[in-house]
Amino acid sequence: MRFLSAILIALLLPVSSTVADEISPPFGFRWNDVASRVEKVLKGAKAKIVGRENNNGQDVLTVEGLIHPGLKRTLFTFKDGALSQIELQYEYPDWTLEHYNNRMGEIRRYFDAKYGTGRLISRSRDNDTDVIQTLVGYQWVVGKSALELFYFSAQKEANVYRNITVTYKEI
Repeated sequence: MRFLSAILIALLLPVSSTVADEISPPFGFRWNDVASRVEKVLKGAKAKIVGRENNNGQDVLTVEGLIHPGLKRTLFTFKDGALSQIELQYEYPDWTLEHYNNRMGEIRRYFDAKYGTGRLISRSRDNDTDVIQTLVGYQWVVGKSALELFYFSAQKEANVYRNITVTYKEI
């Protein structure tokens, strides 16, 4: 029995050691990076800051031009001058609903493998108006950081808007 327990522990040890102790922000940034450092890196990457706003005491930079397939814009949020959130907004104008569903599944499986099984935090479909809206979201929490994955669509007759957002947060 002890031998069997030792084998089980040995098999589980590598799995548990690969789980991260926090979710790091993308693009090589670190939580609490100052805004000036982030802006310097963005400038070096030839990204363009297309908006600056203060939202409830937090500074938000809206950035376009970061090279990643389907990435439309990225929002960098700073609390007290330190990086606290990065939201990646993906849009694929020529994609069908099936393409979006497949991509959501791929991203979700990737994050599940990396951070453990994500928790469903939103699943809604609003058919009460002439615009049909769908929202599906998952969340992973590791240490003092979180990752959220959302699919959103709004459709009115032939007009369709869809996007996928991936939000990295320090909590």
